[in-house]
Amino acid sequence: MKTIDDSLRDEVFAYAKKKYGSKPEYLWAKFPDYAILRHKDNEKWYALIMNITYEKIDTEKSGAVDVLNVKLGDMLLRDLLIRQEGYYIGYHISRGNWLSVVLDGTVPLDEITRLIDMSFEVTASKKKKQEMRSPKEWLVPANPKYYDIVHAFDDADVIDWKQGAGIKKNDTVFLYVGAPVSAILYKCKVTEVDIPYDYHSSELTITKLMKIKLIKKYKPEQFTFERLKSEYGIFAVRGPRGVPNSLSAALKGK
Repeated sequence: MKTIDDSLRDEVFAYAKKKYGSKPEYLWAKFPDYAILRHKDNEKWYALIMNITYEKIDTEKSGAVDVLNVKLGDMLLRDLLIRQEGYYIGYHISRGNWLSVVLDGTVPLDEITRLIDMSFEVTASKKKKQEMRSPKEWLVPANPKYYDIVHAFDDADVIDWKQGAGIKKNDTVFLYVGAPVSAILYKCKVTEVDIPYDYHSSELTITKLMKIKLIKKYKPEQFTFERLKSEYGIFAVRGPRGVPNSLSAALKGK
C-alpha cells in the first residue's frame, strides 16, 4: 500500500507559489497538517490539503494519505474522474463540485497541477477570470459621423480606439463601419488597453482607450450588413459583440 509522499505535497505548494504567488495557510491548531491555498483578491480557497486516514474516503484501504481538494466547474467531469483510481468525491467539502485527489503517486503530478489550475479559475473573482480568459474575437461598431474610420489606417497601422467593456489585450477586433459604408472593413489586434481618456458629449462618452494594430483590410463589398444579416444572423452592431464561429471562419478566409 502507498503511504504519505511529502514530496508531492511540497511540489503542489511549490507549483502554487510559482504560478499564483500562493503560500499554504495552516488555519487549524487541531489539524496542523491541513493547509489551504487561496486567492489574494477575493480570499476564496482554491485548494485544501489534508492528512487523513484512507478509510475516510475508501473503506477498502488503510493507512495515512495526503488528499488534495479542488473545485471543478463541470460536475460531469468530476463524476467521470471519481470512477478512476485516486479520485474521490470531495472529502470534508462534499457539496458542489469539489473533488479529492490522493497525493500518494497514484495521480501524476501534471494531472494534479492541471486540476489546481481549473480550481483556481473556477474560484477566481470576475476580474481575475477576465484576465485569465483566452483571447476573444469582437465585432466593434465604428461610426463615420465621429471618426474618419475609412481612412484611419492610411498613415499608421496602430491607432487609438474607444475600449469596449470586456475587451482585453491580444483580443481580435473586427471593425464594422456604419452607414453609408455598412460593412466590416478591418481586422485588428488589441495591443494595449485601459488607457485613461476623458471625453463627454451629448451623444458619446469615452473613459478608456485601447490601441489596435491593423492585421487585414476587407473590401467594402465583402462583408456587408446585408450579408451579415442573411448569412450570419447579425441584425445590429450597436456595441462590441462576439463573433459567431461561421463568420469568424469566413473572415479568416476559411
